[in-house]
Amino acid sequence: MKKIKWLLSFILFCGFANSQVQNKAYLTYIEKYHSLAEKQQKLHRIPASIILAQGLLESSAGQSYLSQRANNHFGIKCNNDWTGETIYWDDDEKNECFRRYKSALESYEDHSLFLKKRQRYAFLFQLEPTDYQGWAFGLKKAGYATDPAYAYKLISIIETYNLQKFDKAELKEATIATSDIYRLSAYISHKVFKNNGVPYVVATPCDTYENIAEEFSLEEERLRNYNEVDAETELIAWEKVYIRPKKNKASKNHPIHVVQEGESMHSIAQEYGIKTEKLYQLNNIPYTEGARVGQVLKLR
Repeated sequence: MKKIKWLLSFILFCGFANSQVQNKAYLTYIEKYHSLAEKQQKLHRIPASIILAQGLLESSAGQSYLSQRANNHFGIKCNNDWTGETIYWDDDEKNECFRRYKSALESYEDHSLFLKKRQRYAFLFQLEPTDYQGWAFGLKKAGYATDPAYAYKLISIIETYNLQKFDKAELKEATIATSDIYRLSAYISHKVFKNNGVPYVVATPCDTYENIAEEFSLEEERLRNYNEVDAETELIAWEKVYIRPKKNKASKNHPIHVVQEGESMHSIAQEYGIKTEKLYQLNNIPYTEGARVGQVLKLR
């Protein structure tokens, strides 16, 4: 149900964004500020497309109160480390403190530093400078916005307005060595969710089974067993990683599942928090066979 709600939000927003292809305010904003975004990418390795999409979304293409009155294009609040000028505006709560800038350039630069100085965003800087999708989902995962469709909105804006054309594949600034990824991932605290009563986390691009196991005081082999993968299987970003054993059947809310293209018995079991072996047994399917597209599987 959650996936359906997210998909509906995405479809609704896509329709909204696509209706704005000729929106003069969006096109004017892009023409006016794309060079600032490109400069920030060169200096800080944040995709220019992501910067522009966030600017468009957070400032309503430069028409919002905060961008008009305070040059605040990214909705950044004061927080404890801000010593500059401020402005007050009703957001999640009444009369909240937001940062005030002297220019849009100052806002763009502060946005980059805001991301670079906070450890929860560190894993994003391991992505390719053109991976706007990874950045979009990563920003949502790291807590930049509470809107569950935030990542999809950024991606929709980028692809509707072809903002990816501003991303630069080759940057002079050196990337952090691959050997440092595990060290950085140790600082990322994973939020624990529950599916079918089983706790799990969502893997970020720099996660491994090893570092997640260590975070939750588990042996890596045990974590892999919980997720029914062998020692050679690599962790894929944004996958569910269960940190306790899965159940023998799905919750009462999910009695059946219709198999879709690209799904496997294992991926379906992961989706519903049940053991793959039990899924085979519930449906009397030989272990040598897989699920067929369109097949209705019992989940309990």
